[in-house]
Amino acid sequence: MSGPAAPAEPPPLSEGSDFVVYRADGAPASFDEIIAAAASVDVVFVGEEHNDPITHRVQAQILQQAFVTQTATRPVVLSLEMFERDVQYVVDEYRAGLITEDHFRRSSRPWDNYESDYRPMVEFAIAHDLEVVAANAPRRYVNRASRLGRDSLDTLGPEARRHLPPLPYPEASDDYQAEWDALMGGAAGHMPGSPIDGQTLWDASMGHAVATALDRQSGALVVHMAGGFHVENGTGTPEALEHYRPGTRALIVAARPAADPTTWDA
Repeated sequence: MSGPAAPAEPPPLSEGSDFVVYRADGAPASFDEIIAAAASVDVVFVGEEHNDPITHRVQAQILQQAFVTQTATRPVVLSLEMFERDVQYVVDEYRAGLITEDHFRRSSRPWDNYESDYRPMVEFAIAHDLEVVAANAPRRYVNRASRLGRDSLDTLGPEARRHLPPLPYPEASDDYQAEWDALMGGAAGHMPGSPIDGQTLWDASMGHAVATALDRQSGALVVHMAGGFHVENGTGTPEALEHYRPGTRALIVAARPAADPTTWDA
């Protein structure tokens, strides 16, 4: 049985009306400047709001243009929070043409918005023979760390540990802890278990997966898609990457939906 037909290609986004690019200080910038900056880094972190369709189309354009401008000189890799590390072999089988898309989707636990938001990137990567990295920790282990604390992972066997970053994984930095507390508000101190241990396991897993991809393909550019909280302030996943691969050069792109994208809102 063949997989689902490709959705109709949406019209191109218009920079300046559909989206606007700013530097971190609010100075105007451009999409071309993002792509130019990618030439001098090892990884581009693209932080998203998971259900914003414009963001996902911008992500796809970043991946596509990174490929167009970089592929002559180095490999380009797509890394995704949206797939967990224990399905990497399923991703690899699909990329190699060994299984159908139907079986890929049945076995890889894609997110509910995969069809509209992530499939275009995965299919582009496969069509151009780019490695696709399933970067996230399996949810069952994130849940365990959140309920019982990070030390509870020490009782996992070797097969489970294959799908995790090396244990013990880094704890939240002071800055990341403060961001987490602000996000959770007054509930932070009253939540059962240790949710920050689950959060930092996600980040450690993604940072380690990106580091491993860079070590596996010398000189590669990794384009990593993740929720904005994981990356946009340079904490979380970028900190984990620095832990596992010190000195790695990174560019952070934070995508934020706005009613009027021509108005800067830090």
